[in-house]
Order: sequence, then structure tokens, then C-alpha cells
Amino acid sequence: MDYNKITNETVKKAVEALENGDKSWYSYFTENPTMTDDGNKVDFKSFFAKALGEEKFLSIDKVENDGKDVYGNFKAGKWGTFKVFFKFHQNTEGKFDRLDIGQAN
Repeated sequence: MDYNKITNETVKKAVEALENGDKSWYSYFTENPTMTDDGNKVDFKSFFAKALGEEKFLSIDKVENDGKDVYGNFKAGKWGTFKVFFKFHQNTEGKFDRLDIGQAN
């Protein structure tokens, strides 16, 4: 996997932690970040308690918005493999206070 396509260093490190099942993933976020999955609000910590290290990008196809929007092919456990987006929202302290994920076209 070529993480170098992700130009925002914090996003890159967070995605690497996610894929390695590294709990440092949580350190890139505020205490209670907002999260949506296909437009539906979900609990960030509950969601990643199951997904951390189990779900991962198979390819990074496109990166936009100063490296904070990542699109690619994603293996989502029992739900299969499909195109997704992860949109990270970074606050002034450099932490992510919101994450929007969902299926991409």
C-alpha cells in the first residue's frame, strides 16, 4: 500500500494506525469526534472498537482537500469490498474533530 499519496501527514499516520490495528489511531482525534457513516451519525469509539485493524484500504485512488479527503478501494470486513471516502476534519490544534466515511461513486 502506498500511503505517500496522502499528502496530509496527520491523515497519513492515522490511516496507517487504523490499518495496523494500532490504538494510537484514537490519539489523532479529539475526545468525542463527530462521525458519520453514509450520512448517518454513529458513535466513533464503538465503530472503531470493531473496525480497528479489521477494515482497511486496499488502494488509495484519489486524495483531495489538502490531503484530508481519501478515496479508495476498501475491505470492510463482512460487508465486502467497495469504493469509499474518508473525510477528516482537522481543528486548529491539528486533531480531527469529525470523520465522515461512506461509499464513493
